[in-house]
Amino acid sequence: MITNAPTAGAPPFGTELRDIKPPLVIPTGLEWLWWTLGMLAALAVLYFVWRWWRQKAALVPVAPPVPAHIRARQKLAAALDLIGQPKPFCVEVSDVTRHYLEERFNFHAPERTTEEFLWELAETSLLAPDQKESLGRFLESCDLVKFARYEPGENELRALHESALRLIDETEPKPPTPAGPAGQTPAVAASN
Repeated sequence: MITNAPTAGAPPFGTELRDIKPPLVIPTGLEWLWWTLGMLAALAVLYFVWRWWRQKAALVPVAPPVPAHIRARQKLAAALDLIGQPKPFCVEVSDVTRHYLEERFNFHAPERTTEEFLWELAETSLLAPDQKESLGRFLESCDLVKFARYEPGENELRALHESALRLIDETEPKPPTPAGPAGQTPAVAASN
C-alpha cells in the first residue's frame, strides 16, 4: 500500500523550495537581420580585397616575348666570340639556325640529322627553293667542321655566319603595312 503521507521531517509534496528560474529571453526577431548584415559586410570586404588584388596584378607589366628572329640575331652576334675555334663556332651557329627555324616554322630541326631535316624541308613550301638550297649548303658545311674535323679559315666561318644571318633576314615575319584612309595603302593614299 502506497500512501502520500509525508515522511517525518520532510515538507509536504509540492511545498518544497525551488530555485528561481532565469529570465526568459524573448526574441525580438532582429537577430537574423544582424547576422545577415554581418555576412554581407564580410562578403563586401572580401570582394573589395579581391578586386584590389586583381587590379594590382593587372598593373604589373608583362614583358613581351622576344621574337625568334631577334633572339637568333643576338645569339649569332655572341657566336662571333668563338670564331677562333671552328668547331664550337659551327656548333653554335648551326644550333642557333636550327632553333630559329623550329620556332619560326615549327620544324623539328634540332632533334634531326641534317639529312632528315633537309628531307622534311624539301616537302614544305615555307621556304623558297633558293633558301632551301642555301640552307642545305650551310648545314653541310657546318657538319664538315663538326664531324669530319675540317678546319676552315676565318673567311669561311664568317661566310657561314653571314649565310645564317641572311636566312634569318629573308624569313623573319614582316610587319603589316598600315592602311590609309578607306583601306588604301600609304602609297595609294599619298598619290590621291
